[in-house]
Amino acid sequence: MKNYKMFLDIKEEVKEALKNNLPVVALESTIISHGMPYPDNVKMAKKVEDIIRKEGGVPATIAIMDGKIKIGLTDEDLETLAKAKDVMKVSRRDLAVAVSNKVLGATTVATTMICAEMAEIKFFVTGGIGGVHRGYETSLDVSADLEELSQTNVTVICAGAKAILDLPRTMEYLETKGVSVVGYQTKVLPAFYTRESDIQLRHYVDSAKELAEIVYTKDQLNLKGGLLVANPIPVEDSLDDSYMNSIIDKAVEQSVKDGIQGKDVTPYLLKTIVEKTQGKSLAANLALVYNNALVGAKIAKEYFNLK
Repeated sequence: MKNYKMFLDIKEEVKEALKNNLPVVALESTIISHGMPYPDNVKMAKKVEDIIRKEGGVPATIAIMDGKIKIGLTDEDLETLAKAKDVMKVSRRDLAVAVSNKVLGATTVATTMICAEMAEIKFFVTGGIGGVHRGYETSLDVSADLEELSQTNVTVICAGAKAILDLPRTMEYLETKGVSVVGYQTKVLPAFYTRESDIQLRHYVDSAKELAEIVYTKDQLNLKGGLLVANPIPVEDSLDDSYMNSIIDKAVEQSVKDGIQGKDVTPYLLKTIVEKTQGKSLAANLALVYNNALVGAKIAKEYFNLK
């Protein structure tokens, strides 16, 4: 008999919340290990957790440590992850290897979803999901996040897909896989750094309560797969659409010239964009992550009020 729970190391705070049917919100760890330098990454991670707690939720940051899937990190765990060099970026394909070999690993969106479902956590907050990369017709580069959304029963709150991606094709992929994308106070798919895009959403709501009711109904219907909540960056933090597209286009062009491929593409582009925007894109990234944590905690709280 298979027993994945032997690999779960659930923090006591999270364990008690799950036992008592309280709103738990999962968080990824790649943003800590690969997203920004120390100590900014620790400050960011702690602030996200604080936002969730202030809304009555319990944060559960997920990482791979010592042959275990850690569901909820201590301050010591967080420092270890934030300072370490060569942390493995763990996607679905890497999970068994990372756990078996007892490596230090940070979870991507896809793997955080897998681990959250193992721990019976229903809600997960991130910055932006992966998707279909620009130049897909030659690279066939599609993030595992999209496939995970089609099969793993976790609600993901994000600011859309990362703006460096091919957003129309990403949305088409989600449609093909039957993933519900619901806009939170928006009728269009937000483009990460900016609130606007040309991609209209089929479904949108104005309140966390409405979203919680959709998740609850989806559960009762026993529908397979995740639900994606598109929550735009706050107005005051949104960057100009044409300005960002120009910078992203140039960064993508440079990545091709430099021969950047595979898993190196996203970090290369994000680093280049931070440099070209003189840090404005990083400030926007932080703002949207904090906003997603706030909205995610509200949805989780409303959901558990329904039960």
